[in-house]
Amino acid sequence: MRLLALDLRERSAGEKIIFISGNFNILHPGHLRLFRFAAELGGRLVVGVNADGNEGVTVEQALRLEDVRAIAAVHEAIALAEEPEAFIARLRPDYVVKGKEYQGLQNVEQAIVDGYGGTLVFSSGEVRFYSTELLSSDRGNRTKSTIFKPTDFPRRNGFGIDGLTATVEAFSRLKVVVIGDLIVDDYINCDPLGMSREDPTLVVTPVESKRYVGGAGIVAAHARGLGASVTFISVAGDDDAAQFARSELRDQGVDVQIFTDPTRPTTLKQRFRASGKTLLRVNHLRQLSVSPELQDQLIQAAEAALQDADVLLFADFNYGCLAQPVVDQISAYGQARGVLMAADSQASSQMSDISRFKGMCLITPTEHEVRLALREEEAGLIIIAERLQRAAQVENLVITLAGEGLLIYAPKGGTYHTDRLPAFNTAPKDVAGAGDSFFTCAAMALRVGANIWQATYLGSIAAAWQVSHIGNTQLTAEELLREVSSPILKIQEFSS
Repeated sequence: MRLLALDLRERSAGEKIIFISGNFNILHPGHLRLFRFAAELGGRLVVGVNADGNEGVTVEQALRLEDVRAIAAVHEAIALAEEPEAFIARLRPDYVVKGKEYQGLQNVEQAIVDGYGGTLVFSSGEVRFYSTELLSSDRGNRTKSTIFKPTDFPRRNGFGIDGLTATVEAFSRLKVVVIGDLIVDDYINCDPLGMSREDPTLVVTPVESKRYVGGAGIVAAHARGLGASVTFISVAGDDDAAQFARSELRDQGVDVQIFTDPTRPTTLKQRFRASGKTLLRVNHLRQLSVSPELQDQLIQAAEAALQDADVLLFADFNYGCLAQPVVDQISAYGQARGVLMAADSQASSQMSDISRFKGMCLITPTEHEVRLALREEEAGLIIIAERLQRAAQVENLVITLAGEGLLIYAPKGGTYHTDRLPAFNTAPKDVAGAGDSFFTCAAMALRVGANIWQATYLGSIAAAWQVSHIGNTQLTAEELLREVSSPILKIQEFSS
């Protein structure tokens, strides 16, 4: 290691050296952020991969080293044969970078770095939240699949993609209860006329409007389309949007139990689009909790539906349907009856707290939603996953990361493990609804016997299908099976 350190210093002549070390069993977006941060310090980034046998190592060093070397921000990846602090003393890097979670703890590197005049830096990299608004352009109906299915994840977790077919076919045996906020989405396509001469305002003319069921309603529609018997419980206003949602869901075969609250409008989200892009979104809504009387009606309806149910899905958009007494009482009833329970609590402009859904089998928050729940802005992804798992007492946690895919934190072999999946669709047309299709499909897969690794893979295929279309479109078992069985268009190996 002494000769390696000297060689690295010689090859870095005139440049600062930045050093990071770790196990790197599964490379995930948190690692990539840390590498980017370190590289931006302005020098040569050297990453040390800990030796086999070190605490926490589960993957052979040669494989971990190969993965780290594939990262563009990393200039040198080396196999450590000694403790990182010993190598730091030999290499004498200008900066040693560690995750933010180590700040304030006892760090053995500190004295070594201080001894030769280096700097110990703590950061988890920059947190970038991806927009949940529409992206890319609308180029008409999809003519070919743009879904790429990675092959390394199934190999790593001991399952075959073909075996997921039986999982989808088993969905028809399920009875699913969905409770949460109903949303109706209006997509208003416009003809752009230009800029107003009076003031700097865009001028458009509406050409056509298309309406979709969204929110918890599309979760119910997905579950029904995948083959389950579905009861949907929610609250809506006394208006055209509520009538549309009731009619649409009943036509799709959903048992609809939507209670009317004349004091609030049905949540309606209007998206004004031109040339395949969203110019403006207007939300018509009320975010206050429903009345105690309506809460009692929701609880009674849910308890009746759960008598013979297999799955309970809380689809919370924080618009007042799922007050805490409703969540607590229905959760207790579902748990007592052995129903698999899963929750998703979405937040864009509003606040949310996914940790208030206790004892779920699965929760699927975005990174932003995890940080809102924990009031934590700087800690790395693995740290916030561990904290949320404990706070929510959840069995399986999936943090969705938009274009970066997702991070899985779940039990495996008696301890909690971390793995990741990339986004399966590299050419999305509309990201609205991706999380809903993932959540529905993954929860149902868990109920029919899939493990969390199979369930998240299948859910990722469902999400990739959803973003291939404009607007929230009901996913069917036939369409999902088509994507599962389709040829792998491109062998896309992601760092593991």
